[in-house]
Amino acid sequence: MVFPASFVCVECNQNSCPCGYLGDETKPCTCRPFEIERYQRKISGPLSDRIDLQIHVPRVKYEDLKSEEAEETSAQIRSRVCAARNIQLKRLKRYGIFCNAAMNHRQVERFCKLDAAGNALMENAFCKLGLSARSYDRILKVARTIADLEASDVILPSHIAEAVQLRTQENR
Repeated sequence: MVFPASFVCVECNQNSCPCGYLGDETKPCTCRPFEIERYQRKISGPLSDRIDLQIHVPRVKYEDLKSEEAEETSAQIRSRVCAARNIQLKRLKRYGIFCNAAMNHRQVERFCKLDAAGNALMENAFCKLGLSARSYDRILKVARTIADLEASDVILPSHIAEAVQLRTQENR
């Protein structure tokens, strides 16, 4: 018996190091390099490779909590997300899927074409970051979604760069 399922897994992974202060702007890390490496290897490469978005969330500063600077409202974000989802629904309806994440490799090839600059950036990321073959389609799906959020018909190098940054933990 098969039970089809579609889900979003959200994980709160771990600190960057055992003491929790690696990359902190106010408190220095007290860990030795080998401790950091051992700590970060707790999540295996194959498991980490299946996580599409990996985002480091730094400590919130007090002045940011008290800031009265205008931010994008939840309603504005919701509107942008709904517009992007509608773009995806329209694009993928004939395939019986509703979002970029559900695209298979053939659909990724069709809807996630890159120009020369995008291909060069993707090649550079693969070589320098040692990304896996599995990463290729996943990065393109995320880049397509970023383009959709900007209502862009094409995937720009900036979309690829953001998708690679969100895929890797190089954004720490």
